[in-house]
Amino acid sequence: MRGTVGVMRRALPTVALMVALAGCAAAPPGPSVIVPGAPGEPARVVDGAEAAQRRSPVPVSPADVEFAARMVPHHRQALELAALAPDRAADPGVRAVAERIAAVQGPEIAVLESWLARHGGAHLPHADHAAMPGMATPAQRDELAAADGPGFDALFVALMIAHHEGALEMAAQVRSSGTDLTIAEFADGVVATQSADIDRLRGLLR
Repeated sequence: MRGTVGVMRRALPTVALMVALAGCAAAPPGPSVIVPGAPGEPARVVDGAEAAQRRSPVPVSPADVEFAARMVPHHRQALELAALAPDRAADPGVRAVAERIAAVQGPEIAVLESWLARHGGAHLPHADHAAMPGMATPAQRDELAAADGPGFDALFVALMIAHHEGALEMAAQVRSSGTDLTIAEFADGVVATQSADIDRLRGLLR
């Protein structure tokens, strides 16, 4: 009897360890999370295992770096166009949209530049501005700078709608081919804010 008790006592730590390990193996990997869909697609719920896999480091793709490198000058042109509005716009709505663009896209440039510095894209050759969707030509920028009053308002609205639509196109491209979650979230933000701006700008044409 004493021998049996001794064996049982020696076995208890091993049994306890096996139970603990079994409990760990059976523990769920984490709570379910909501993952935003690509532009035009609904969000979906993924289980803990898939969410953990999505959080695993994924190599940054060339599409992510290209998007960030191109979006910086794209945003800068939007800021240049918006900076003309306070002294030239007649419609308070145009000035309000210009202020919103400055408030949103200025900080976004800082985010993109910081991301590029971390991922080796800070020294990429300057993007071809003319090749980017929605970019105003030098002649169009000069025409806007020379305009005033209602003429400025109409031209600003037309140029900025085209500019924002170009940004939406770039965001859709990186969402379909990029891999970096930060860039994906940034692109989703571009879609949300600039789609809202387009709606406001179109409302000014009525």
